[in-house]
Amino acid sequence: MVDPTSDIGEGISEDDAPVCETCGDVVVDEPGHRVITWIEEEQVESAHFCDESCRLDWGGQ
Repeated sequence: MVDPTSDIGEGISEDDAPVCETCGDVVVDEPGHRVITWIEEEQVESAHFCDESCRLDWGGQ
C-alpha cells in the first residue's frame, strides 16, 4: 500500500495503488483523487476515492 500522505503519480503499479472506497476502482494517476483521514482508536485511518463524486457518495466516516 502507498503511504496516504504521498503523491499518487506515475510509476505506481495497480498492485500498490489504493482502491476507491466507493466504487472499488484502483486509483492510479487520477487527477481528481481524494483522500479522507481520521483517527480511530488511536490509529490513523484513511479512505481513498477516484474523485469528488465517489467521496460524496461514500457512506463511511
